[in-house]
Amino acid sequence: MRLPYGPNWYAATMGTGIVAVVLPGLPFRVPGAMPVALAFWVAASLLLVTTVAVMLHEIRQDGSLLRRHYDDPVMSHFYGAPAMALMTVGAGAIGVGADVLGARTSVVLGAVLWVAGTLLGLWTAIAVPYRAITRHEVADDSATGGWLMPVVPPMVSATTGAALVPHLPAGQPRETLLLVCYALFGLTVIAGFLVLNQLWQRLIRHGALAPTTLPTVWIVLGFLGQSTTAVHHLGALAPSVVPGYGHALSMLAVCYGVPVWGFTVLWSALALALTVRQVRDGLPVAPTWWSFTFPVGTVATGSSALAASTGLVLFEIGAAVATLGLLVGWFAAAYATLRLFAPRSVLQPEGCKMLVEVQH
Repeated sequence: MRLPYGPNWYAATMGTGIVAVVLPGLPFRVPGAMPVALAFWVAASLLLVTTVAVMLHEIRQDGSLLRRHYDDPVMSHFYGAPAMALMTVGAGAIGVGADVLGARTSVVLGAVLWVAGTLLGLWTAIAVPYRAITRHEVADDSATGGWLMPVVPPMVSATTGAALVPHLPAGQPRETLLLVCYALFGLTVIAGFLVLNQLWQRLIRHGALAPTTLPTVWIVLGFLGQSTTAVHHLGALAPSVVPGYGHALSMLAVCYGVPVWGFTVLWSALALALTVRQVRDGLPVAPTWWSFTFPVGTVATGSSALAASTGLVLFEIGAAVATLGLLVGWFAAAYATLRLFAPRSVLQPEGCKMLVEVQH
């Protein structure tokens, strides 16, 4: 059995890199957090390089591969994953990579990956919905959490872009980047809730998703948690960057974040109940298991952000629970990936050939 390349495999980089982002930002001290975070960032960086290498290899073998994925009504949505993988590794470079790369190099790397991820993310946010409107045949019951993937990258840009603002010259450069990040935040907030409404209607009218796609209900948490994180990081900078109205923007961190956090708790409970129900009936091992990682990690960053804004223990507990869920989800997804590549793939001659192809 040969697992075909697809942009959905970049979710492994996202799911690994988010651990490196979550641990240093927790509102309480965790012994050994920084070395563990650094290890996950290095692993995410290697995964990113490996996945890009596999992609280039597959394109050389089949020049129409990217076009076919873009035309596919399911796979096309996952073109958002490469953009978010780039920015997740970039955020980790700024957050924990300085110890290895040096402060200046880590910021430059983070900036390069942010620009690349932002441009790619803007393309997916426009091109994928356009393709769905003009070419894809979409049934009433086809909505999944994967539909959020192409529109969430600009929100990741807003979050990670906040870390770059202080490194720009004061004045117009900082103001411009800050407001661009707010615009990217607004892009995803509006588009994200439109998609979430479609997913909600699909679940109510047609029941739970198919077993292999059911884990994608967790992707909704990525949209909710990332938006809470973004509005906090941007709001913390706003008073000093745009003093004329920065206070109003800083208040948005709580005025937006707390209500959305409440809905995040609701959706977390719903996603957990649906997943447990499917596990009892049999949950097929699939790449979609990486949906258990990055989205849950953004709930941890969002809860940590609200803890910093309010000082409430409630959000510290939320951050702790989400971080534990992230680690459980990461081990589950890593197990699923090993199951996909190892038993039949590595231990049998055909599988050994596939592993060599993936490594090259």
